[in-house]
Amino acid sequence: MNNTAKTRTGDNVQSPHTPLPEYYRDEADHQRYLRRIFDETASDYDRIERVLALGTGPRYRRMALERAGLRSGDKVIDVGIGTGLVAREALALIGSTGSLVGVDPSPGMLGQVSLPGVQLKVGRAEQLPCDDNQADFLSMGYALRHVSDVGQTFAEFHRVLRPGGRLVILEISRPESALGNTLLKAYMRTLVPIIARVVARQRGTSELWRYYWDTIEACIAPAQVLAALQAAGFETVARHKEVGIFSEYTAIKPG
Repeated sequence: MNNTAKTRTGDNVQSPHTPLPEYYRDEADHQRYLRRIFDETASDYDRIERVLALGTGPRYRRMALERAGLRSGDKVIDVGIGTGLVAREALALIGSTGSLVGVDPSPGMLGQVSLPGVQLKVGRAEQLPCDDNQADFLSMGYALRHVSDVGQTFAEFHRVLRPGGRLVILEISRPESALGNTLLKAYMRTLVPIIARVVARQRGTSELWRYYWDTIEACIAPAQVLAALQAAGFETVARHKEVGIFSEYTAIKPG
């Protein structure tokens, strides 16, 4: 599937997934939709995630960060920090000598972060409010599907990492088997929204989790993610899978 579109200026833009007209009409509407749905459901996010984690809990996040090479003392940028689920595990690994900046476009999500010492900034992955060569390590947890331009996002990741800096992008990928895909779709598209309606306090939470699956189903293939990282100038680009659906994309900025 080729999800490359053209901008008005003729530049190539690689969307992380095909358009989803059930939720938005165009890219401007897409950004408004994301801001609204995440702001509205931020207070429910951690509660629902704990019920429906499917193995993506604290232990998995910490192991993924360790596999990607996060070390004590590292300066970290966590892109799409959300409520701080990945950042919390990163803080435990970098210790008191490290530092962490969390970036997210949703003020509602940032308002749910309760992590002492973390610097929070409102911003998008395609235009990070961070200096060049600022970080030793960059993380993004389950937010790649919400960016507008994969290539621009990875170019920004390259810019803010110091030479030799590492990154990890955590994502959920469609199972390779038809049966696995059908089962996961039934869980994420049907059962999860039902559970969300029971557990959630905000009306839009069940919609968010339907949208969550629809972006997974429409997402570009892992090979395209790896190719985009290489095109952005990264080396040692790799993908690690857990239980067939949890993808960990890792790369290093040459230095």
